[in-house]
Amino acid sequence: MRKINLIVIHCSATREDRTLTAFDLDLLHRRRGFNGTGYHYYIRKDGTVVLTRPIERIGAHAKGFNEGSIGICYEGGLDRRGHPADTRTLEQCMSLYLLVKELGQRFPDCRVCGHRDLSPDLNGNGEIEPEEWIKACPCFEVKEWFSKAFDETGSSSLPQLRVLPKPPEIQQSTKL
Repeated sequence: MRKINLIVIHCSATREDRTLTAFDLDLLHRRRGFNGTGYHYYIRKDGTVVLTRPIERIGAHAKGFNEGSIGICYEGGLDRRGHPADTRTLEQCMSLYLLVKELGQRFPDCRVCGHRDLSPDLNGNGEIEPEEWIKACPCFEVKEWFSKAFDETGSSSLPQLRVLPKPPEIQQSTKL
């Protein structure tokens, strides 16, 4: 097993009034020259979590950070006009929380960040500020959201996370 020290949260950059299945996501990545979905997990609007790439396999989701990271992408990230926005549903938020919590137990030395938080610190002040972002992905403040979610949510009241394997149409087309 490779050493995991980072979990990177992404959005699919899909308008909130559109649907993007795991199969569609895989196809988009293949059209860009990848050999399948670059993220390890994909969270649909209904909260369904799909394993889109084995954790053991290095991702293709955050250039320069793929080797030691796990990529999680949620469906959405753009409002109806196509502008960056936090479009996560309550179901996506719960699934994201549970998935990161579970991964944090498996990989306790991980830190969690948004894709945009990996942008270069151009002014050298130690913070990645909005004017330094290369992109808006994942369209919400990951560190702030997780600090609130983990402080305010009791683990005893949370359901178990169920991760679905890749849909058959993706398994047949992906070479591992």
